[in-house]
Amino acid sequence: MWYTKNTVIVFKGVSKKYPPNVYALKDATLHIKPGEFVSIVGQSGVGKTTMAKLITAEQSPTKGKIIIGGWDISRIKNRAKPILRRQIGVIYQDFKLLPRKTVYENIAFALQVSGFPRSKIVKIVPQVVKIVGLEEKEERFPKQLSGGEKQRVAIARALAHRPKVLVADEPTGNLDTVNTNEIVDLLLKINGFGTTVVLVTHNREVVNGLKKRVVTLEEGEVVSDQAHGKYMI
Repeated sequence: MWYTKNTVIVFKGVSKKYPPNVYALKDATLHIKPGEFVSIVGQSGVGKTTMAKLITAEQSPTKGKIIIGGWDISRIKNRAKPILRRQIGVIYQDFKLLPRKTVYENIAFALQVSGFPRSKIVKIVPQVVKIVGLEEKEERFPKQLSGGEKQRVAIARALAHRPKVLVADEPTGNLDTVNTNEIVDLLLKINGFGTTVVLVTHNREVVNGLKKRVVTLEEGEVVSDQAHGKYMI
């Protein structure tokens, strides 16, 4: 078999075409091992977010094969997507918090809609709140939080399912330098627990400071894959 049991994410010859004839991703081949921290970098419009959406099955490839944890999701059925997404946490640039719910309620709601019983929710939520350092702010609403704190809530919500993979799509795009550094430190902490982290970003300073694996995209193609790389573009 081309991939191994030690590979958590595999892209094999993956392309994604949008009508009428625009390729966001072209023949991309990539494999990420469990516990890696990988930055996907490149200028706007080169296919970074498309790659993230393919990992989470928000989109399907036009051709090629995508395997997550040994599971071929290239043509995944809609009924199977919730099962996949319990293994993958996702955070975005715009937080996507529910404004009328508290920190605690935002995280708990994500578990409720996934069918978790209340007995588990009351145990899990305080655990992930502690991981992101918001123990004193469980009862606050999003409007009472800073941008960095909102992103911490989003990360806690993504961690609630105890995912094997965390996909962070421009998670610091709306944050200042101080909050950016704090969020990056938190992602490294989560990676230290053994969670595979895929960071999609165009932030040169963040990538160069990490000194982790860097995959560079240009015009939808993987043009560089460095074990301890920098943002070279």
